[in-house]
Amino acid sequence: QVQLVESGGGSARPGASLRLSCTCPREHFGSLDMAWFRQAPGKAREFVAVIGWNGGGRSVADSVKDRFTISRDGGKKKVFLKMNNLKPEDTAVYYCSASYTFSKVRGGEGEFWGQGTPVNVSS
Repeated sequence: QVQLVESGGGSARPGASLRLSCTCPREHFGSLDMAWFRQAPGKAREFVAVIGWNGGGRSVADSVKDRFTISRDGGKKKVFLKMNNLKPEDTAVYYCSASYTFSKVRGGEGEFWGQGTPVNVSS
């Protein structure tokens, strides 16, 4: 079992930035493809960003393109989601997911999930 732990969420004003982190057990990190998803109140979970085990295959959802960036740090065993120019519609609980198969994590079918970190964007 791989336990993922998200952090960095909180409240922010529109236009502000936040950086979310997802910590993964070190013995697994180098083999895992990682992704971020979010779920707003009353809405279905949606894909936000994905990154391959070697840092390749990065992509973000159109709704956050040019504002959000995904990255990973092998030394720290972390995946990051840098969120710039936040908007109220970014308000959601953000989840980190991992899989040994890129297509699975990209499709929301990752074997491993964190508990989520809430982000609230309001003025």
